[in-house]
Amino acid sequence: MNVNGIGSDRIEAMMAQLKAASTRPAGGVVPSVKVTPEPAVAKVDFADALKNSIAQVSEAQKNAGEQGKAFTMGDDRVSLSDVMVSMQKASIGFQATVQVRNKLVSAYHEIMNMQV
Repeated sequence: MNVNGIGSDRIEAMMAQLKAASTRPAGGVVPSVKVTPEPAVAKVDFADALKNSIAQVSEAQKNAGEQGKAFTMGDDRVSLSDVMVSMQKASIGFQATVQVRNKLVSAYHEIMNMQV
């Protein structure tokens, strides 16, 4: 799943880093972590990426609703298969957005429960 440049593998890597940071000893020596540089990628503001993703999901749901209404009203230009495909796309986009939100909330709770 790739949501505007934020893939599930990237989210999982961030979660692993957060979990590793939470298990470090408070006053002990922190082992060095070798970080491999990532290839140059255009910087994307997280808030903008999240806002754009939500806007795309909203637009997909709006289009699916409009197509469903047009089909129900008897519009010959809209086929049942088009309506079903657009509704499935909207549903999948919504489910992906909910999963990303759940991961973010989980990460937030883990950070908040870390002992300082």
